[in-house]
Amino acid sequence: MSKVKILVVEDEIIIADHICDTLDDLGYEALEPVINYTEAIEAIEAEKPDLAILDIQLSGRKTGIDIAEKIRKEYDFPFIFLTSNSDPLTVSEAKKVMPPAYLVKPFTKDELYSSIEIALYNYSKRVGEVNEEELIIKDAFFIKEKNVFIKLKFEDILFIKSEHVYAEIQLKNNQKHVIRGNLNKIITKLNQKFVRVHRSYIVNLEYLEQIDQNTIVINKQAIPIGKKYKEELLSKINLL
Repeated sequence: MSKVKILVVEDEIIIADHICDTLDDLGYEALEPVINYTEAIEAIEAEKPDLAILDIQLSGRKTGIDIAEKIRKEYDFPFIFLTSNSDPLTVSEAKKVMPPAYLVKPFTKDELYSSIEIALYNYSKRVGEVNEEELIIKDAFFIKEKNVFIKLKFEDILFIKSEHVYAEIQLKNNQKHVIRGNLNKIITKLNQKFVRVHRSYIVNLEYLEQIDQNTIVINKQAIPIGKKYKEELLSKINLL
């Protein structure tokens, strides 16, 4: 589990610091703010943020829209446009890169919170069915706990266990998180390292320790193998 990392690109330092402080208060991880296109790309490469807040008007030749275009083409993660100018021309230019959310200065803490929620939700919706409490972006679940999204990387998941209309995610650090949904839908969102082994279990084969006729051992925990899932499990293991 980790906090959602947010990069702020804003050339007015006081405003940038205020945004970062607000993000920290909301429970997100605010990265060191940057002031221009070059610094933004360097920060994206180094820090791999989950979301960016981009001021449209930046000092220098390139704008926040240029950064957004670069994100769309090469990095593919959600962003929010930030501007003090909501005139039709600015909005029209911003719309060309299809921002998941848009925030106008001055803004409140609640407006910033809502924009983050909207940006994550709209971006996740591009890859399929979502709900407001659990999103999937790239190789991670974004689940809401205490009114803020946290990030569960697929690589940190040992297995997922069905609990009626919910699913319990077991992480390698022994933490557990519960999301709404059934395993039939969840398995379609995961990568090739995951396999259904039982009507009640999906496992991450990266943590496979042992397999016998009826059970598979993941991180010292024995998990039953259902007859109808055994053939797929064995074929997946052979591909590892």
